[in-house]
Amino acid sequence: QVQLVESGGGLMQAGGSLRLSCAASGRTFSSGAMGWFRQAPGKERDFVAAISWSNGRTYYTDSVKGRFTIYRANAKNTVYLQMNSLKPEDTAVYYCAADPSKVSFVGMDYDYWGQGTQVTVSS
Repeated sequence: QVQLVESGGGLMQAGGSLRLSCAASGRTFSSGAMGWFRQAPGKERDFVAAISWSNGRTYYTDSVKGRFTIYRANAKNTVYLQMNSLKPEDTAVYYCAADPSKVSFVGMDYDYWGQGTQVTVSS
């Protein structure tokens, strides 16, 4: 059974940095993608970033380009989201997700999800 466990969320002032981790167990991923999504209160869950397991190519939503970096540690089956220059509008529950077959920006395409980690950015 695949499990994804996020960690690293917390409270940070605007301009600060946080690093989220997503550790996958139960399966070794060599294809498809790992993605990060976020959901703010009263809003839909939105795509943030994704990384291909096969070639390491990365994808970002426009609002985080230049501030967030997604990277992987294959040997650890772990994906990270380094978040710099945080803004109050980054406040949300962040979820990691795994799609074993392809890279997608759509949450419904992902088969496995973590429990989420809260990120709160104060102004």
